[in-house]
Amino acid sequence: TGATSGIGRAIAQVLASAGAHVFVNSENETACKETCKGICDAGGRASSAVCDVSNAEALRKMAHAVWRNAGRLDMLFCNAGVTGAKRIGDAGYEADVEKIFAINLHHARLLCEEILPEMAKAGGGAAVLTSSLAGLRGNAGIGVYSLTKAAVAQLARDMAVRWGPKNVRVNAVSPGLIATGWETQILREKEAASRRLRMTPLRRIGQPEEIAAAAVFLASDAAGFITGHNLIVDGGTLITDGI
Repeated sequence: TGATSGIGRAIAQVLASAGAHVFVNSENETACKETCKGICDAGGRASSAVCDVSNAEALRKMAHAVWRNAGRLDMLFCNAGVTGAKRIGDAGYEADVEKIFAINLHHARLLCEEILPEMAKAGGGAAVLTSSLAGLRGNAGIGVYSLTKAAVAQLARDMAVRWGPKNVRVNAVSPGLIATGWETQILREKEAASRRLRMTPLRRIGQPEEIAAAAVFLASDAAGFITGHNLIVDGGTLITDGI
């Protein structure tokens, strides 16, 4: 999900380059078609799976349609997410809560409900859920977002325990500051950019392809004995004292 920009698109491209038939999700049909065209032009295989993931009924229908078309699914990547503009306690912030939870958390929960049992029946599979460094630290400015991302990592652990006996692995990946649209905007402020780079031992921001590589690894046979893990890909931000 969320496969037409940033990390999601990078995951789709890496998977396709490895030979997978990728089902590209976004609520934007044009963006889905453009992403699929780019993958196919590069020699890969991709199909659109247009859906607003905040709509539970539409999401379930999409999951069933993709399964019917594919015959089986070996990997599931739940990546769609939004941040919201208000802090917890700000006037009117409650209006954002339902949407942020629906997109960031509940869409992943619903797809796990629909897809993982089918993977189990087919002999196994793997799912990777995009969490965030924000779910591991206190965040005054994006509190609702960070709540959902902490819950996504817990969802991965819970699903790993439930479906592990059926050979279905579930992991999460937690990116730090990555060169995607909204995070690039943060770095346009010189003071904010300097502060974030001081907090990152590698002294740079990450690239979507680096998160894609981590996510695809978690879903691959190379990670066959890894489940319930939250892989932090942040250039060392979480471990540093900022010096």
